[in-house]
Amino acid sequence: MTFRKMTSRLIRTALDEDIGPGDITTEAVLRGDETGVALATAKSEMVVAGIDVFGDVFLTLDPGLIFSARRRDGETVGSGDLLAEISGKLTSILCAERVALNLFQRMSGIATMTRRYIDAVSGTGAKILDTRKTAPGLRILDKYAVRVGGGHNHRFALYDGILVKDNHIMAAGGIGPAVRRIRKRVPHTLKIEVEVKDMTELEEALAAGADAILLDNMGIKEMAQAVNRAAGKALLEASGNMTLDRVRTVANTGVDLISVGALTHSVVAADISLNVTRIEDSPS
Repeated sequence: MTFRKMTSRLIRTALDEDIGPGDITTEAVLRGDETGVALATAKSEMVVAGIDVFGDVFLTLDPGLIFSARRRDGETVGSGDLLAEISGKLTSILCAERVALNLFQRMSGIATMTRRYIDAVSGTGAKILDTRKTAPGLRILDKYAVRVGGGHNHRFALYDGILVKDNHIMAAGGIGPAVRRIRKRVPHTLKIEVEVKDMTELEEALAAGADAILLDNMGIKEMAQAVNRAAGKALLEASGNMTLDRVRTVANTGVDLISVGALTHSVVAADISLNVTRIEDSPS
């Protein structure tokens, strides 16, 4: 399914959830024929992500609305900067407002945080990755926002990448047996990543021929040892307790990849307001 089709389905579901049989407040306050203009404005510095999704919410509810984006995804804006203008039926604008803002604020918050991590490891060669720790139903938007912020996507879901974790290892009887079974059952074109928690398991993963190794919650010294031991034989991904305060120290160990679950599971929504600034057909 394409990005557009997935987001369209997501938007319709979100609108159905929020509006249901109708917005009783708007329907009671307005006659229904009023038109006007609403402006979306950034209230703090942020990286814009999801401006088209923001507009699609309004246009999905009412194709007669006019949406004009004033910024593009990936741009950094400051407090007070105009992001978009929506004009048309006020009932439609007010009914779509919350869903549109929820998605836009979340996506921009993810992109903004991702950009901070990218800046923190600048010059080290390490790539910042997301994880599958996304809001259920919103993964396609969450991962898109990471890309807008300059980060990279890990596997999208269980079906498009192999990551052998601790429970797989336990069930298979060890790293070696797990990797051997995978080699027999999946195409050679798929890379195999194995999660390890210490140097002993790192040795097992290297011996098994893992293409990539995830260093789970290792300390800085141990990560540096892992980099020296692997010596380029496998990509090394650092994961666990990745904060802005320590991510550069982690990157300086020489790992290739750093996955940060907080990009999506602990996102702080960007501060964006939507205000009706003009009523073109005032109630009589």
